[in-house]
Amino acid sequence: MLKADIDAFYADQASLDPQKYLVLKYYFESLVDPREAAAHLCQEMSTAQWSRVGVEEDYRPEFGAKVVELKVLDELAQPSSPFLASLIGKPYDKVYAVNATICYPYGNFGTKIPNLLTAVCGEGVFHAPDICAIRLLDIDFPDSYLADFQGPQFGVQGLRDMLGVYDRPLFFGVIKPNVGLPPEPFAEIGYQAWLGGLDIAKDDEQLGDVSWSTVRERTQRLGVLRKQAEAKTGEKKIYLTNITDEVDRLLELHDIAVANGANAVMVNGMTTGFSVVRMLRKHAKVPIVSHFDFMAAYIQLPWFGVKDQVFTKIQRMVGYDALIYPGFDTRMKASEEDVLANADACLKPMGSLKPMLPVPAGSQWAGSLKPLYDTLGTVDFGIVPGRAVFGHPQGPRGGAASLRQGWEAVSRGMTLEEYAKDHEELRLAIEMHSH
Repeated sequence: MLKADIDAFYADQASLDPQKYLVLKYYFESLVDPREAAAHLCQEMSTAQWSRVGVEEDYRPEFGAKVVELKVLDELAQPSSPFLASLIGKPYDKVYAVNATICYPYGNFGTKIPNLLTAVCGEGVFHAPDICAIRLLDIDFPDSYLADFQGPQFGVQGLRDMLGVYDRPLFFGVIKPNVGLPPEPFAEIGYQAWLGGLDIAKDDEQLGDVSWSTVRERTQRLGVLRKQAEAKTGEKKIYLTNITDEVDRLLELHDIAVANGANAVMVNGMTTGFSVVRMLRKHAKVPIVSHFDFMAAYIQLPWFGVKDQVFTKIQRMVGYDALIYPGFDTRMKASEEDVLANADACLKPMGSLKPMLPVPAGSQWAGSLKPLYDTLGTVDFGIVPGRAVFGHPQGPRGGAASLRQGWEAVSRGMTLEEYAKDHEELRLAIEMHSH
């Protein structure tokens, strides 16, 4: 690129109207000078050709993405992916590792999620010339952009109001066995967990509307038992049913579930698409909960893809009320930094959008509560065990009780072992976890 063409994709951020731009943060590795690579990135993701042949015009000032900050982190002897670098087919003696902040005029695509994602993590980004690795780290949205989104209908406060729980985390439980169990025994163990103290009994993400366990029959059975559990315990309960399906069935499945007594629905927006969740939000009568399946394919390489907090912000925008996402457990392969960044993206002010409940997941049990509470620094989170509740030696009623007892120990400043001396369910949970 000519120097003048490179310069055209740079700007002083103070000179730009902040209400007209998204602020994008990328990490990339380049085989050429970083300044030229970043300019090429902006060109490809916005005004690839900025004028017609023979016409005196230039669309870059209004429509071009602009680099406002460029920081070379390192000069690498080898790229993070020699394979990707080899596909570029260009000799190189060093590779530049770079952080770039780019302001993107969102008037190019408007407040439409498919068009947003096409621009900021589409062909123009991941196939930009001479860039052999790239990751979208974050997006900051101006209030003018956020104003077009409804965000959570219930959010943290709404979920607490539904349950009448204000001073502790919310206890979810994944009903297990998750696949293969017919609706009648499935509903019964969900009921037992509610009696033991579970707030929210949920379908596993792999359990959808299937011939051997339809959404209609599951919600009929659990809708009835939810009300019985409420009458017996004097506590409000939620049945969270998974309605993830083909897009043209989501509204129908929502209506079936709600009519039968399910009072929350789960949708995997990574597989259905976030726009359909935005559509469902306009129709929904109950909270919508996200599950993170298919996300790992985008988030787990530190030098390629999309950082998960980007998806967290978008999910809050389109209307999720709670977000189940990879937590601290080693099975989830998530760093503490990422778990906290996602919790912040759920809870921190974001235009006029309500906070969304963070539910960091991963092989949890009663002993997970104190580390979660200490690390997150708030009671505004959910815990979502499966086996710890439904595989407890005393069954789901004992497993759910062990969660309650685990939190009682935290709130009283006692160790689990101390509190377990007088609480059999917690003692058995500790023994189960130690094996």
